[in-house]
Parts: sequence; C-alpha cells; structure tokens
Amino acid sequence: MSDLPQKPAAGVSRRTVARATAAAGLAALFGAAATAPARAATRLGPRTRDVSVPSAALGRSAPVRLILPSDFATRPDKKYPVLYLLHGAHDDYTSWTRETDIEAFTAGRDLIVAMPDAGPTGIPSVWRGGPDYETFQVKEVPALLARDYRASGVRAVAGVSTGGYGAMAHAARHPGAFTAVASYSGILDTTAPGVPAIMDAIVARENLPAASLWGNPVFNLLTWRDFNPRARATGLRGTALYVSQGSGVGGGGDPLPGILESALWPSAQGFARTLALMGVPATTHFYGGGGHDWAHWKPEFTASWPILARALGVPE
Repeated sequence: MSDLPQKPAAGVSRRTVARATAAAGLAALFGAAATAPARAATRLGPRTRDVSVPSAALGRSAPVRLILPSDFATRPDKKYPVLYLLHGAHDDYTSWTRETDIEAFTAGRDLIVAMPDAGPTGIPSVWRGGPDYETFQVKEVPALLARDYRASGVRAVAGVSTGGYGAMAHAARHPGAFTAVASYSGILDTTAPGVPAIMDAIVARENLPAASLWGNPVFNLLTWRDFNPRARATGLRGTALYVSQGSGVGGGGDPLPGILESALWPSAQGFARTLALMGVPATTHFYGGGGHDWAHWKPEFTASWPILARALGVPE
C-alpha cells in the first residue's frame, strides 16, 4: 500500500461543495452481550471463521467474520485484543476480506479481527423502532468474543464510509469502550448541510422509509444530534483518533465516488475543527482528489495502522 498522499494545496469552493452535496444523494443510491451461544463457526481458512450470533438487539441472528491469531490454537490460556472493522453502505461483513489483504496483513500479529454485519444500509445505529446495530456491535459481539474466543478488554475500531460513521459514533457514545478509532471517508457530522439527504438516500436505496433511521432530521433533530459523532465529540476524549477524507475534486473515470467524497469533505472538516476547539487530539489526513472507494481506503488503513497497533498493544 502507498505512502500518505499529500494534502491539497487549496480548499474546495462553496459552489463546488454545493453542487457535490446536491448530487451526493444520487451518488449514495448507487452505493459506494450475546444472549445465547453462537452457532457453530464456519471455517473459511486456517484463521478465518464466520460466526452466526443470536442477537436480542436485532431480534435475529447476524453474522460476524473473525480472523484469529496465528497462535490461537497453540496458546489456550492467552487473551487477545480485538480490532473491529466495519463495512460501508450497501455492503456486508465480508467486505474487508474481499477488498483488502487484512488476513495476510494480520498474520503473526497477536490480535483478533472482528467484522460484524451492519445490515444492508451499513449504518450501525439504533434504528427508530427497529434493529439496534449499536448494541449488537458494541456489546453483544464483544461478549461473544470474550466468552468463546478469549478476547481481552482492549478494543479498537475502524470503518469505511457508514462504517467510519459507526466507528466514531460507537466510541463517542460509549466513552472508554475503544482505545483507538479510525474513520476513512466516514460520515462524521450527520446534521451538516446536505448530509441528511445522503443518509436518507442510503436508507431509500434499500427500500426502507427514510424516517425509519432516526426520524425526520428537522422534527427529530435531537435524535439526529444524539447519534451525531460531531455533537458527541466530548466522548472521544482520551481515545486515539485517526480521520481521513478526500476532497473528491479531480480525477477521471466514474465521477460518482468523487462526488460523494466531495459532499462529505465539509462535514469531516467541521468534525476536525470541533475536536481542535475541544482540545481533543486527533491525527487527520485531508487529501486532494480521491474517491469514495477502496482504492483510497486501503492506503488510509495502512497509514492509520501505527495508531491502531499502539492502542491495541501489538507490534506495528
């Protein structure tokens, strides 16, 4: 994976942001404690397992993909820290092993990698009168890992797109639950101009009513704020943070990834400014160009790895 790209030389004009925000809803449409023992794991490789977790929070079982440490079978008394990797919109729990070399990357490192599902929208939150993916990911899956896979209490979380939202929202809403958080093109200010339309479009893409997430963004503003990482940023104090976002300006090929990346640029900048005003340290990487896709998220994961590794207590 490549070195860190350079920061952009200039900002994005208001007109560019406005056009990108207006088109982002369309872009989103195209995608970009366990209460019972887990069912038997499906072995996919020497270290990789798929586990179906019965979840009271979801009212059904949901899958989690695990990558176990290389020495897991030979050290039955050892406990391991856990790196949670969250997928993006219109994807699933298999995305990190499908799109990256995370299995090879973590070989020989003493940690568990857990990739829990977040439903078809990839928004791991407490849905209005619906499933509670936050409890599933923050409480039920960790309980399963502690009970059945010797997980320690040391956890870090990272995610792409809506998974980046989930990573930052989970840590902000549950202070101390994670030692480090990394967001790659995450939705970090859900009430920023244009962002509610993006969220609504993601929900609508799966044939769900927009209000089924957090209600109406105007009439239910307090609920939207409650689940907004920027509004809950005080909960991130003391957690190691990595935030990356591209401007989405320029580049060739399919314009939709760049449009969506452009639309999220202002909210990521606003989130970073809030952290700075609050005196919450964060490593940020805002780069020119880029798209809302794995081609840019993979090098960002590599760039963030030293922060995640230190927080997990494993070698870089």
